[in-house]
Amino acid sequence: MPEHHHEHHPNVSADLIWEIARTNNAFLVKRRSGGGVQFSRDPFNLVNKHSRKHAGFVNDKAVGILPGTKGGLTLSTKKTKHSNRPIANINEVKFGADKSGPKVYKNIVNVIAKQGYRPDLRRDAVARASAIKMSSRPVKETPEQKARGAKAKKAAAKA
Repeated sequence: MPEHHHEHHPNVSADLIWEIARTNNAFLVKRRSGGGVQFSRDPFNLVNKHSRKHAGFVNDKAVGILPGTKGGLTLSTKKTKHSNRPIANINEVKFGADKSGPKVYKNIVNVIAKQGYRPDLRRDAVARASAIKMSSRPVKETPEQKARGAKAKKAAAKA
């Protein structure tokens, strides 16, 4: 008996989901300031822009990067196989805070490229990972400004 490999196809197309959910959904953030700009809180939206291209909840294959514990990162990818099972639909890769930036970025690009995700997501994914890594770094104290010019000469004369 021949073995059948069934690829799971959802009953509703992604375009139809977008047309229905684009005006109102849980991730949509509407702002009156700035000309009524719309943002997205979707964890699979790398640029937080409310658009069909970046909407992770609509696309079968999506990538999300979130801050991890203790300054690390979590790379989440959606799988196409279990679209009706939310927990089984997500694959997570955790990167610790001790791993250097370039290594993390290279791993992110490799995961996205090898698993067949959209190539245009790579730059956005690396940019988001970089921003998260920068924000998790401790802030350096600004050194006290040294006196210059006439004030410096006065301070040197007093000392």
